Amino acid sequence: MRNLNNVPKAIIKSECIGHPIDYKWTKKKINKLLDAVEGNEQLENTLMQINHKGSIGLTAALLEWVYWRFTGYSQSTNDTQKRIEALWCSIDNPGQTNPLLFDTDFEISAAGSINGALWIALMNVAMIDARYRKGSYFLQNDLVGLVLLVRHITPKQKNFDKWFAKTIVNLIQTHPNPYKNDELDESDEAIYDSSSEPVICREFFFDDQFEYSIEALENGIHGLINNLDHKANSFLNFPKKAS
Repeated sequence: MRNLNNVPKAIIKSECIGHPIDYKWTKKKINKLLDAVEGNEQLENTLMQINHKGSIGLTAALLEWVYWRFTGYSQSTNDTQKRIEALWCSIDNPGQTNPLLFDTDFEISAAGSINGALWIALMNVAMIDARYRKGSYFLQNDLVGLVLLVRHITPKQKNFDKWFAKTIVNLIQTHPNPYKNDELDESDEAIYDSSSEPVICREFFFDDQFEYSIEALENGIHGLINNLDHKANSFLNFPKKAS
């Protein structure tokens, strides 16, 4: 699992790779995905039970579903993979990554079943990344739209549901949100420091044989990071090694 070119079994079983783009992509569906929290309060409350590093790991895993679904259909998937790499690196140290900015002038339309879906996915990821860097207590809210999008574009939705349900249970147990029952400042000015939270790795989400431990999490994420081509990814900002 230290190479993003290895397709996770859960994604293979969902028949994402190479499957025809046959899901509905209407203005009504687009609007629901753009305003995803409304009507999905139960999902929002569930996601609020996960801490920040667990949420960023889930974001990276969900974006990987998007990446494999559109591989072969869009050139934008190369950029998507780089964003996935950056998300994993930011879990270890957000200071070693650049913000995952995307369409800051809102020039791209959400229309189009492929490019529109990618736009929504990458915009959600950009917002999640921004909240993570800020230390927002409402980081998990933007995950709702990404979850619903991935489910919508996945051919075998029951396979996704099974994976997602298992993942959420595991995340709540291992990476619980310490402030989930607090009265939060609706102005979103308060800052939460997630630096002491345990890291999380790709194996946690996609390897059925993964045995949880703090050491295993750290070995997993560092193994992936050490295998990346840091120079080839503009979202990575690792210090240059002394020659």
